[in-house]
Amino acid sequence: MTLRVGFAGTPEFSRLALQAILDAGFTVPLVLTQPDRPSGRGLKLTPSAVKQLALEVGIPVAQPRSLRLDGKYPEDALLARNALQEAGLDVLVVAAYGLILPSWALNTPDCGCLNIHASLLPRWRGAAPIQRAIEAGDTRTGVTIMQMDEGLDTGDMLLEEQVAITETDTAAELHDKLAQLGAQLIVDALTQLESGALSPHAQPTEGVTYAAKLDKREAALDLNLDAQTLGRRIRAFNPVPGATLRLPGIEEPVKIWQAQALETRSTTVLTMPSAAASGEARVLSASHEGIDIHTGQGTLRLLELQRAGGKRQTAAVFISGWSWAHAASAPK
Repeated sequence: MTLRVGFAGTPEFSRLALQAILDAGFTVPLVLTQPDRPSGRGLKLTPSAVKQLALEVGIPVAQPRSLRLDGKYPEDALLARNALQEAGLDVLVVAAYGLILPSWALNTPDCGCLNIHASLLPRWRGAAPIQRAIEAGDTRTGVTIMQMDEGLDTGDMLLEEQVAITETDTAAELHDKLAQLGAQLIVDALTQLESGALSPHAQPTEGVTYAAKLDKREAALDLNLDAQTLGRRIRAFNPVPGATLRLPGIEEPVKIWQAQALETRSTTVLTMPSAAASGEARVLSASHEGIDIHTGQGTLRLLELQRAGGKRQTAAVFISGWSWAHAASAPK
């Protein structure tokens, strides 16, 4: 038996899985992906990573705005349903697709739909499992291959493998690890499905958590929190939505790419004659080692920063162009 595998996915995480499925020799007659989106400074419509790969290898692509037959774009959903039915799929693999699959889509392939989920279910069901795992301070995560049902990541588990989360992992770095692992596991799952060896088991009822969708409003760091929590948030939100704070003497919020939580905290604060503006960080010191910031508990050392419209810079380079720091550090 040679499986006919449909694929639904959008970003780079998904592209790696599709490439692995193709490299393993499975037939992929149809790809579903999100509509092209504006990108770059010119806001040019750009195809998703999955669409680009599908076009390169000649796989038909459908890009419905919705899969709900009773929703805002029923004509899109109808075209997608016809395409799935005509493809004669044995199974549909779903990886970071971005649209909810209604019951008709889940039931169209003979063997249903398999999802590549970037967590150890039932922990971190939902939209942002990679970021929420780092933010929460988890020391491990992984990938679960799941038989999809109509719930939110509630289906039976098929395969699962763990990876460690290091103390320096950013969301981007952990994403890449899990994308590679997910690509390997889905090929294993499809191979076992083809041979009849795939065995589902229900998710545990304990330990359920939800990974809420990322919100741009989360980018602004709350310096009332402790340094350890802030350090995790900076790593979790790297690169999206990014972590920002207000530094004195700089009008726009500054993006923080890398930081380190220090156990000790200085009580000396660099100040200018005028009072600090509301919401600005209290700077303890600024040197080539980093910019130390007062937090609710401990010190947060900023190591890599970026001004609005500027480039990423080490703290040493950033300070060289920060007039406030020079003035505040000058002998009084």
